[in-house]
Amino acid sequence: MKTFIALISALLLSISVLGSAVATPVDTYEFKSVDNQKRALELAHSLRCPQCQNQNLIDSNSPVAQDLRLEVYQMVDAGKADEEIINFMTSRYGEFVLYKPKMEAKTYALWLGPIGLLLIGLLIGFIFVRKQRISGAVEQEISAEDQAELDKLLKRASK
Repeated sequence: MKTFIALISALLLSISVLGSAVATPVDTYEFKSVDNQKRALELAHSLRCPQCQNQNLIDSNSPVAQDLRLEVYQMVDAGKADEEIINFMTSRYGEFVLYKPKMEAKTYALWLGPIGLLLIGLLIGFIFVRKQRISGAVEQEISAEDQAELDKLLKRASK
């Protein structure tokens, strides 16, 4: 009986150790209102983690993301506007924290580059197709020998 209890205890202990190793920390910030909570979560979803670089603040488990989430939550509860919070984050971490950078002179290439590349591709395709049509429309002259051979082949096929 003692070995059975020891075995159960060891099993429960190993399960609790494994469970705690896999678990991720959960934010337990208490918001003043449900609207503040929704707004804070939307903002945290729209901001990129500076450490992870391809995750937003909600999805990232890095300590930096946890601190920034808390900062966003506190600023929302303090009554700051979304624009103020975004300006604070960009002044601290640069434009990189925004998934959708602002339309400015330094980001024109980012915003207009894909459209420009598409237009260049369409222009090249148009020119290529046009040249193919023009070269296909020009009739090539056939030598007399080739014409005679062609006539023989056509006569055989018609018999």
